[in-house]
Amino acid sequence: MIIVDKALQDCVATGNPVKVGMIGAGFMGRGIANQIINSVPGMELVAIANRRLEGAKRAYQEAGVQELLDVETTTALEEAISQGKYAITEDAKLLCQAEQIDALIEVTGTIEYAAGIVMEAIANRKHVILMNAELDGTIGSILKVYADRAGVILSACDGDQPGVQMNLYRFVKSIGLTPLLCGNIKGLQDPYRNPTTQEGFARRWGQKPHMVTSFADGTKISFEQAIVANATGMKVAQRGMLGYDFKGHVDEMTGMYDVEQLKELGGIVDYVVGAKPGPGVFVFATHDDPKQQHYLNLYKLGEGPLYSFYTPYHLCHFEVPLSVARVVLLQDAVMSPIGKPQVDVVTTAKIDLKAGDMLDGIGFYMTYGQCENSEVALKENLLPMGLAEGCRLKRDIAKDSVLTYDDVELPSNRLCDQLRAEQNAYFGKVTLKNQKIALS
Repeated sequence: MIIVDKALQDCVATGNPVKVGMIGAGFMGRGIANQIINSVPGMELVAIANRRLEGAKRAYQEAGVQELLDVETTTALEEAISQGKYAITEDAKLLCQAEQIDALIEVTGTIEYAAGIVMEAIANRKHVILMNAELDGTIGSILKVYADRAGVILSACDGDQPGVQMNLYRFVKSIGLTPLLCGNIKGLQDPYRNPTTQEGFARRWGQKPHMVTSFADGTKISFEQAIVANATGMKVAQRGMLGYDFKGHVDEMTGMYDVEQLKELGGIVDYVVGAKPGPGVFVFATHDDPKQQHYLNLYKLGEGPLYSFYTPYHLCHFEVPLSVARVVLLQDAVMSPIGKPQVDVVTTAKIDLKAGDMLDGIGFYMTYGQCENSEVALKENLLPMGLAEGCRLKRDIAKDSVLTYDDVELPSNRLCDQLRAEQNAYFGKVTLKNQKIALS
């Protein structure tokens, strides 16, 4: 922030604002729109695409913008931007193709639809900031390969827990410690929640019941921790993560983990239910220098071997524009996969499922997601949670069983399935190549 705010001030001073397009205008999208329009000098939200035009209109209007242009061609969008007018459209590809747009914020929470849009954006050499852990945790590694080839940045965002964890992780590394655990603090974890049980909470906050359900049933946190793992090289200690229930402060948890196991795994991602300061994030790290250990003890971080660092909040849409500025002005990705996937989110039966059933989506009635190390997921042919929607069951599946590809028939001709297969093949070849180099 100390660098980003100055960079945005320079944009104001030079009259050269960062021009942003946003795809998706739901609960979080409306918050982002309001934040950019009213609180981020040096940045302009020039266009919003939403599959229902009314949603794009609402996002602008709630932010105080009443005069909007409905555009249907790239030319019309470019003209609107040139004239300083705000544009709305149902065709997200127009935003991908508009030369005057510096970066796109993808905030749909979808998999198949978002995959097509991100690929189109990359093909048109657009930076993409994802507020979509579900997409990132399913095919983010191969999307990053495409982005690198195109010379653009694909990044997760500040504000949501993964980005906050990554900022803390980078800080801890920068002062010479070795992070061994990236953690997320939750108030509730119940894999059997569904849109019916969560309807009241969703109505209170103006959110969709299935989205709220994905928070409560553990699917969302699984995707969030998976993308942290994929950006750091960490793994999970067990399927579903350890997920301790702990009512004290996270500082008091450092003795609950086996440091040697953490080191052997190269660090882990995890979560805790009920701890303070909720709903924050934390990083546990070690330091090998006895002199520095003495100083850390002096500075009230204890005697180790694990030292606790935490951020006591996450501010979601408030920080997303800062992610855009980091990417466009400083070429600094908040968080991206560093290579092959380390952790996947696998599909688990929320209820007893019957042959012939068609699986519903994330945060609904039939399935929930759990983290599993990618090597295990590939070896056991486990079905990624991000690909489960629309699959038809070939056989009965018992509650809490993890589904495999052999259990389902995939929908035909989905881009997300093609990209997932490409991701598996690409990183499988990379792994084999590295193994050959090591043996030679």
